[in-house]
Amino acid sequence: MAKVGIIGGSGLYNIEGLESVKKIKVDTPFGEPSGMFITGTLDGKEVVFLPRHDEGHTILPSELNYRANIYGMKKLGVDAIISISAVGSLKEELKPLDIVVIDQFVDRTNQARNTTFFGDGIVGHVAFAQPICPDLAKKLYDSGCQLNVRMHNGGTYVNMEGPMFSTMAESNLYRSWGMDVIGMTNMPEARLSREAGICYATLAMVTDYDCWHQSEEEVTIEMIIKNLSKNADNARKIVKKVVAKITDKKCCGCEDAARYAIVTRKDKIPQKKKRDLDIIIGKYL
Repeated sequence: MAKVGIIGGSGLYNIEGLESVKKIKVDTPFGEPSGMFITGTLDGKEVVFLPRHDEGHTILPSELNYRANIYGMKKLGVDAIISISAVGSLKEELKPLDIVVIDQFVDRTNQARNTTFFGDGIVGHVAFAQPICPDLAKKLYDSGCQLNVRMHNGGTYVNMEGPMFSTMAESNLYRSWGMDVIGMTNMPEARLSREAGICYATLAMVTDYDCWHQSEEEVTIEMIIKNLSKNADNARKIVKKVVAKITDKKCCGCEDAARYAIVTRKDKIPQKKKRDLDIIIGKYL
C-alpha cells in the first residue's frame, strides 16, 4: 500500500486526524534529520509526517539536513512527498492566502545546501527538467479546487538563500525574470526526492507580496505567521483529500528516475557508498 510523506513548513507542525500515532527516530548515513518522524494512519492510509524546522521551529533553512530528511522518508518506505511551504508572491494575481501548486524551480542558494546523494566516489546525473511529479501535483490542485480554495496551477519557485527576506532590488529582479513565488527550502527537497525515486509536489502557501508591492505593508514575520495560520486549515484539508487518492499504481516515472543516472563504473564505487545508498540505487547495481 502506498505510503505518503508530508513535510510541514512554517506554521504547520502537526497533522490533525492521524491515528495510531508513533514517533520514530531514524538514523541515516547523512546525519540527523530535522527531528522525529511521526507515523500514523489518515483515513486508513499510512502517513509519515516531518516538521521541516523541528517542532519548535529551531532550524534555519540553510541549516536543514535535507539529505537526512529525504533519506529518512525513503527508509520509512514513503512513495510520495507532499511539501507544505510558506512563500512570498512575486505577481499581483498570486494573492496572500492563495495556494500555488508549483511546477518549476530556480536555484539562488549559492550551493549552500547539500542537494545530492551522489559524491564521495560515485557520480550520478538525474534528469530534472520537470522537477515536480505531475500526477501528484494534479491531485493537489484538483483537491484544492474541490474544496473551493483559491488555487493556482503551475508556477516557478525561486529558492533564495535566506534567512533574511529579499532586498527591493532582488525582489524586482526575480519579477523581471518572470518568477512566481519565492521561498527558502523546496528546491533541495525536490532534487533529493527525485534521486531517491519519490514523487514530490508542493503546496506553496502565499503569505505576502515579498517587498516589491508598493501598496502593501512591509513584510514581517508576524504577517507571515498570521497568514500561515489561516492557510494551515486549508492545507490540512487538501492533504487529507489527496492522501485518499494516492495508490500504488504509478505512471509518472519518478520511481525509476535514477535508473540510468550512474556513470561511475560499478567496481569503482566504494563499498561504504554502496551500503549507504542501497535503498536508493541498490536495485540498479
